[in-house]
Formats: sequence, structure tokens, C-alpha cells
Amino acid sequence: MIEAAARAATSTLRIPRITDQRRHQRVPVAILGRYMLADRREFPCQTLDMSPGGVRLTCAALGEIGERVVLYLEHIGRIEGVIARHTAGGFAVQLTATSRKRDKIASQLTWLANRETLGLPEGRSHERLTPIQPGVVLRLESGRELPGRIIDVSMSGAAIACTSQPPLGAVVAVGRTPSRIVRYFEGGFGVQFLLPISADRFHDGMTL
Repeated sequence: MIEAAARAATSTLRIPRITDQRRHQRVPVAILGRYMLADRREFPCQTLDMSPGGVRLTCAALGEIGERVVLYLEHIGRIEGVIARHTAGGFAVQLTATSRKRDKIASQLTWLANRETLGLPEGRSHERLTPIQPGVVLRLESGRELPGRIIDVSMSGAAIACTSQPPLGAVVAVGRTPSRIVRYFEGGFGVQFLLPISADRFHDGMTL
């Protein structure tokens, strides 16, 4: 339904779509995620720009040129490729993907590029999970503990049902995961993790 609205609005506003013919055009986009190097070390990262054929990251740990890397990016999911070059503050990855996967990435990038212009809601259905054990203890900086229940979770944040509402911007540990309260809703609040959580924990329906 959201995709249909995006297509209709895109047609009306004549916003260019990232097509197969333009698959190597880089789109400036900031997406949180994690990456795993060949030795299985895992680190947080953020994209600077991306196309269906490659992505440029800002990150702390550099791999070797030609090294295989696996990425888990919010909104995009799991992708992989090889390190093509080092850049200031990170590296660029040449993606290895089927034609079908590249088309899917192009659609996702089009959505991300057009979302603010079109005034569309954030699409979360494909990246949000309900943990196997939703009960969680929230620890405020003051040391106060609050019981909560995780409604859903992604790599970058979670929606939590809780009878208390700490102030917006407050730092809170959701289980063992340092987070910041960024919004309220009826019966709870949303938190943003200070660093994206592990992709393995995310895809396994983990406890935080």
C-alpha cells in the first residue's frame, strides 16, 4: 500500500527513479548499519552514498583492498561485496549481487531518496522484528530501573511499552544496549540505540 502511494506520488511529482540504466549513480544517503570483515570482526558503520553497484561507508576499522565484506544496513538488509578503495574516514565497497537484488536495492534507494519529498511515512514492516523474549529492564542514568516490554526492534532502535515516560533525550540502557529516548506514543516510547545492534542478534530475534 505504501509502495503504491510512493509510485503514484513519484509519477505526479516526476521525481527521477534510480533505474537499471543509472544503477551506478550514487545517491547521498545516511543509513546506519554494521559490517563484518573476512576475519569475522564486526563494526558499526554509516553510509555516505550508495548505488545498486556500490556503497561508500564511514567507519573505524579498515579492511584490505579486495577483502570480502558483509553489510547489514537499515532499510536495505544484508548485502555483500569487496572493498574497492579506502576513503577519508572509511572505504568504498563494490557490491556483488544478482540482477534481481540490484533492482531491489534501486527501489529501496528510490524510496529513501524520495521519502522526505513525498511526505511518506517511514517504511518499517520489512526491518522490524518482535523479540522472542519481549520483557526488558530499563536502566536510567540515575540508577532507577523500570520494567518494560519491547513491541518491536530494528538494528537502530526499538518501540517499548512502559508505564513511565522518562524525558525525551534521556539516555537509558535497554537491557545491555545503551539508547536514547527519541519519541513518545500512547503507552510507551521509542528509543534510538547509540550504536546499531549486532546483525546476528537482530536477525535471530534476540534479547537485548
